[in-house]
Amino acid sequence: MSFLFPNQHVLHQSFGSPLNQRARTVPATNATTYQARPELYAAYSVVDDAKNKASKLSAEAQQELDKATGATGKTMELYTPTFYAAATFGGLLACGLTHTAVTPLDLVKCRRQVDAKLYKGNFQAWGLIFRAEGFRGIFTGWSPTLFGYSAQGAFKYGWYEYFKHKYSVLAGPENAYQYKTVLYLAASASAEFLADLALCPFEAVKVRMQTTIPPPYKGTLDGISKITAAEGVGGLYKGLYPLWGRQIPYTMMKFASFETIVEKIYEGLPGQKSDYGKGSQTLVSFTGGYLAGILCAIVSHPADVLVSKLNANRKPGEAFGAAVGRNYRDIGFMGLWNGLPVRIVMIGTLTGLQWMIYVSPPFLPLF
Repeated sequence: MSFLFPNQHVLHQSFGSPLNQRARTVPATNATTYQARPELYAAYSVVDDAKNKASKLSAEAQQELDKATGATGKTMELYTPTFYAAATFGGLLACGLTHTAVTPLDLVKCRRQVDAKLYKGNFQAWGLIFRAEGFRGIFTGWSPTLFGYSAQGAFKYGWYEYFKHKYSVLAGPENAYQYKTVLYLAASASAEFLADLALCPFEAVKVRMQTTIPPPYKGTLDGISKITAAEGVGGLYKGLYPLWGRQIPYTMMKFASFETIVEKIYEGLPGQKSDYGKGSQTLVSFTGGYLAGILCAIVSHPADVLVSKLNANRKPGEAFGAAVGRNYRDIGFMGLWNGLPVRIVMIGTLTGLQWMIYVSPPFLPLF
C-alpha cells in the first residue's frame, strides 16, 4: 500500500527549504486546475499502467486471431484470376463437404420420395437401415455425392462471380445498382446451367444407389461404368431436364435471397459491416444462408421429387414428357411434396454452412 502515500521527493517538495529551487522543480504536466496531479498520487499511474497493458494485450490477441484465421487485413483484388480461383475452390469445398455430411438425411429423403410408405420418419428409417446394413448403409451414396457436388460447387460459385461481374459491366453502373436483384438472378441461373452438366452423371449414380435396395453399385466408378454399358452415356443425363428444373430455381433463390437477406441484416444492426469482426460476419452469413436455404427448398422441391423418380424408374427410350406424366399420375400433386420437411432442414443447414465456408478466409476475404 506504499503507493497510496507521498514519497520522499514529494515531501521534500512540499516542506523542504524554499531556497532549494532544484528540489522544488517538478515536470510540467498538461493537467487542468480541476484534474489531479498524477505525480502526487502514484495510484493513478498504476491504473493507467494497467489500462495500457490491457490495451496492448488486446491488440496482441487480435493479431494472433487474425493470424490464425488468415485475416491479414488485405483485400483480394476483384475479378482477377486469383479471385476466380478462390471462388471456384471455395465453392468446391462449400458444396462437396456439406452435401456429403448430410448424406444420411439425403438417403432417407430420396427413398421416401420414391416410396412414401417405406418409412414413417427419419429416426425409424435410420434404425432400420443400420440394423440391415450397418453404419456404412446410412451413408449410402456418399461417394457420388462428394464428387458430384464438389464439381457442381466449383462451377456454380466460380461462374456466378464471373457472370455477376460480366452482366454488371454490360448493364452499366447505374442499372447494375438499380436492378441488382435481377442481376443476381441472371448470374446464378447462368452459372447453375453449366454446373448441372458436371453434376448430372454423379446425381444419376447417387439416386440409383440410394433408391434401390440393396444398392446396385459398389461406388461411383462402378455405377458410371454399369450405366454407360447398359444405356450409353445418355443414361447418365436422362435426369438433366428435371435437374435443371430443380437446381436453377434453387440457385436463383439461393444467391438472390442470400444477398438481400444479408443486406437487410446489416441494415438492422448498429454501425457498418466493417465495424464487426470476422466471427460476427460469419454468423450473419450462416443466418442469411439458412434462411435462404428454406426458401430454396420450397421453390425446388417438386422438381427434386421428379429427379428422384425419373432416375429410379424412367424406362429406356421413354420420352421425358411421357416419363414425367406417368410419374405425376402415380403420385399426384401432393406427392410432389413428399419429404419436404426433411429437405427444409437439410437444405437450410446445407446453404447456411456453404455460405459460412465460402465467405471465410482464405477463399473470399473480401466479403
